[in-house]
Amino acid sequence: MTSSPSSQAPVSAAPVSTETTTTDTTTTATTTTASPSPDTAAARRGGRFARLPLLAGRAFIPLGLFARLPLAMLTVGALTLVTAVTDSYAVGGAAAGAVGIGSALGAPVLGALADRMGQRPVLLVSAVFNTLAVTALILAAYLVPAARELAASVPVLAAAFVAGASCPQVGPLARVRWMALSSRGGAGRADDLDTALSYESTADELTFVLGPALVGILASLISPWLPLALAAVLTLTLVPAFAVHPTHRAVPRTPARSRTASAAKRQRRKALTAGQRAAGIAAVGLPVLAMVCMGTFFGSTQTSLSSFAASFASSELAGLLYAVMGLSSAGAALSVAYWPRRFSVNARWLACAALMAGLAALLLLPSTAPPMILVLLVLGLPVGPLMVTVFAIGGLVAPAGKLGTVMTALASGIVAGTAVGSSIAGQLAQNLGYSAAFLVPVCAAAALFLLGAAAAVVLHRGKTTAAAPR
Repeated sequence: MTSSPSSQAPVSAAPVSTETTTTDTTTTATTTTASPSPDTAAARRGGRFARLPLLAGRAFIPLGLFARLPLAMLTVGALTLVTAVTDSYAVGGAAAGAVGIGSALGAPVLGALADRMGQRPVLLVSAVFNTLAVTALILAAYLVPAARELAASVPVLAAAFVAGASCPQVGPLARVRWMALSSRGGAGRADDLDTALSYESTADELTFVLGPALVGILASLISPWLPLALAAVLTLTLVPAFAVHPTHRAVPRTPARSRTASAAKRQRRKALTAGQRAAGIAAVGLPVLAMVCMGTFFGSTQTSLSSFAASFASSELAGLLYAVMGLSSAGAALSVAYWPRRFSVNARWLACAALMAGLAALLLLPSTAPPMILVLLVLGLPVGPLMVTVFAIGGLVAPAGKLGTVMTALASGIVAGTAVGSSIAGQLAQNLGYSAAFLVPVCAAAALFLLGAAAAVVLHRGKTTAAAPR
């Protein structure tokens, strides 16, 4: 059974705008008849994005932005630190891979716990645990004398894995909060969800551009341990603030099922045909696979650009080239809030994926930086909107009470795909050159189109939606 974001559950207690008042313990929102407040008038002048602070409070947006920065710093920070200390690219790469694998496995677990226990306790515990794990990673890198050999680096790799697995999933859980706040039962308006998801994808793009850049600056100018230390400090300070922000009350917990409810659920499952069960699994699985392909696109593009840049300059130039695509993707993601409602999520997925596949083929043409910058600039335009769309579909197909699980699964799909894409493209670049490596993002974009076509069929048969979530 699927549910739209507006039907996940009523908002139980949210930081509402000046237009709402609390009438009882379930905080039923009622619209006042007073004249519009200054904040409301400013929102009308400022457009759709000006409504977001009214829904969540002004502090929530910068808090959610910077609280996710440690996750963006962790993989590159582990790579930089371990490589610098051990003088081994193999051990450094293995540490970065351990972070990625840990995050991909741990994120859905944290999401499921947040669905059941609430976001606040899960985020608070994971913030403390992750800080300890990152500290252990720093100490292990410096204190394990034989870590230069891959076989002897188990303590370092174990600490890296735990650090990735325990990293607080701020981005996905922030999306869950926006979905609750913008639901029809809450204080939100019909078009607030696309606005919030557009902002969230832009925030992800910005942090994953800013995070590696910050790691490079701090590691090169001061010390390779400093980026991870800063990430630990940010986790210990900002994540708890995000955890206790009043918006967490907007997200309902999944109640523990009684024996009667569990038996009833088993009966409903038995009543479903095999085709209906398969369709339900596919409805969630296709967006997750799409995010794996999206991560493959990201990882392979970044690795291919490293080989491309090394052919005429230095591989460090790849970070600047990749940032061009990230910035155009972030800007395009913001535009989704203004796309017409008749442009359905299914059509958006197919159109963006088709455009992405066509533009990705242009990566094979440049041989110098200026034309590559132009290609990356236009290539980023469909990427951000496609991420917004897949996350929106994830909210539509998430089973009742499992929204946090699905959102974190989507995010972990990106992490896992990035590792896959980096590995495949790295092998091709090493053996056949950067032109062969650039075929990986082309194939990933083409796979996104095929998955979009399959998702359109599944969503149509399940009668989930035919219009964009507004």
